[in-house]
Amino acid sequence: MNDRASEDENMTPEIDFSKGVRSLHHIASYAKVFLPALIERRLWEYFSAKAEEKGVDPADLLTDVLKRDIEMNEVLK
Repeated sequence: MNDRASEDENMTPEIDFSKGVRSLHHIASYAKVFLPALIERRLWEYFSAKAEEKGVDPADLLTDVLKRDIEMNEVLK
């Protein structure tokens, strides 16, 4: 099958990956991930209002703000 057969021979019988699915829990770099986060109410109100003004989803606006923050921090290193 492959050149890792010798590793499989050392696997104990109670560990059975025969029905495992490769990359099942992999999250693609382009995927949106639901991440529950707690933020202060005044911040949520601010970003909600700004998102409504711009006609975008608050999550998209927060993502953009975080991306810009990361970019600025990388430049300042």
